[in-house]
Amino acid sequence: MFSHIMLGTNDVEASKRFYDAVLGALGYKPGVIDQKGRCFYRTEQGVFALSKPIDGKPASHGNGSTIGFVASSPEAADAWHAAGIANGGTTCEDPPGKRDETGLYLAYLRDPSGNKISALYRMG
Repeated sequence: MFSHIMLGTNDVEASKRFYDAVLGALGYKPGVIDQKGRCFYRTEQGVFALSKPIDGKPASHGNGSTIGFVASSPEAADAWHAAGIANGGTTCEDPPGKRDETGLYLAYLRDPSGNKISALYRMG
């Protein structure tokens, strides 16, 4: 459904370190910074990118917004969460774990810019 997701950040390098760690825990390669200072994570399924806002104003997180990444197992979601905490993220929501009512295993973080992200594994 999506071709790409672009998140605003006030510090591309700090966000790159964070996303290299959390996306690396899910098996993705480090992001690449282009000539405009934006960072791109390219996959066959789409692109995830980080950029300072083009209007020159400070980046801010979307209240009520969450971007979810697919995890291949509960252990991968836990590794994703640990990598995020170790690289400037903060935990939010409930601790990583199974949500009984949904059959999902979820982990939530806020990135260094305050964006809310999650790792999700669909339990069998």
